[in-house]
Amino acid sequence: FSPDTAKPLNDLVQTLLHDPATSTLTPGERELIAAYTSSLNECKYCATTHGAIAKYQLGGDGEVVREVMKDPAGADISPKLKTLMKIAAKVQRSGRDVTQADIDAARAEGATDREIHDAVLIAATFCLFNRYVDGLGTWAPDDPAVYDAIGKQRASEGYLTKPFKIAQP
Repeated sequence: FSPDTAKPLNDLVQTLLHDPATSTLTPGERELIAAYTSSLNECKYCATTHGAIAKYQLGGDGEVVREVMKDPAGADISPKLKTLMKIAAKVQRSGRDVTQADIDAARAEGATDREIHDAVLIAATFCLFNRYVDGLGTWAPDDPAVYDAIGKQRASEGYLTKPFKIAQP
């Protein structure tokens, strides 16, 4: 709708989620944080899209994405990523909910200050993105194959190419 705002938003999401040199978290881990935060915000489009991207970033393993969306604490992800998911969930409610004990727990599992920063920033940014998408009444397809195609494209190309075209009813 608005190319003037789309460009900086796409640049931000490229940096936050896709660029390998900007974080020690893998792109798949960062996409999982975005998908999980979006699911907590009940943003179907973003949760499903970023879940599909995470699947491809993680070698095509959709099961781990489903596990994280259901219960990150019980998912087959690293203890470090579990603590970062807990922090992301708290940021989704309110940044003030994150405690020193949460930070200490993440550090105890090997999270660096940069990784904690990245998890917080991804969660906070996706609260903005989710509200933007839902506030505009963005149409969200029901066909899982559409999200799968978007996921495959974005996982390989990133966010700076033209998006996958979705045929609306």
